[in-house]
Amino acid sequence: MTAHHPQTPQFFLTAPAVCPYLNGQIERKVFTHLVGNRAAELLDVLTQGGFRRSQNIAYRPACERCRACVSVRILVDEFQPSHSMRRVLRTNRDLVGRMGPAVASSEQYSLFRSYLDSRHADGGMAEMSMLDYAMMVEDSQVETRIIQYRQRGPDSSFTTVSDGDLVAVALSDVMADGLSMVYSYYNPSMPHRSLGSLMILDHIERARALGLPYLYLGYWVEGSAKMDYKIRFLPQEHLRPSGWARYEKTGDQTA
Repeated sequence: MTAHHPQTPQFFLTAPAVCPYLNGQIERKVFTHLVGNRAAELLDVLTQGGFRRSQNIAYRPACERCRACVSVRILVDEFQPSHSMRRVLRTNRDLVGRMGPAVASSEQYSLFRSYLDSRHADGGMAEMSMLDYAMMVEDSQVETRIIQYRQRGPDSSFTTVSDGDLVAVALSDVMADGLSMVYSYYNPSMPHRSLGSLMILDHIERARALGLPYLYLGYWVEGSAKMDYKIRFLPQEHLRPSGWARYEKTGDQTA
């Protein structure tokens, strides 16, 4: 396949497929390839336009009769955790998150499989092998990092922290204006920890420490219960036809 210059990428449209989020809907995506030494620059531009990355593909919804998928980014500098979010942080004080190169491991894959089998057994990723997983993690032309969250080991002390069990993993891109959470998963047998929320809270603080204004969360799908957690992290902006606009949530915002 010919590699095209990132300033003039070629875009393609997928065939219609069943929507994984809304019953009765059909999805299509527009996508392009991220290649060459300017792939990161291209991803920055496309992310501003609502694209997401998967390996060396940037994509966004292009459904004919539905506009429910909305790109979401958190305003890092203004964010303050709610009471319940502070409780999540307290509950997980025994965990340590370490950011490193995007390298796959069998330990990660074992946790990944447990997560899929428990939460997404019928999803499109259900049959992923170890090789597929390694490609998802490592096949990137942009600055990608993996963050592994572990329990503190039994021999940890005030000055040293040893590694305990792996409980959650996040694959994230570092962009010019923010962090973008590409994919995350966690131990499904620990619901009391709210590990999905913990990883978002941790990414907000990491973006703040890096001086980056945004945390990109991907798509919020109005009407899909599995996506509602994303709009609890306020303030945030949504990408509308006129550009990024502040989202004003109605009702209870203390969840």
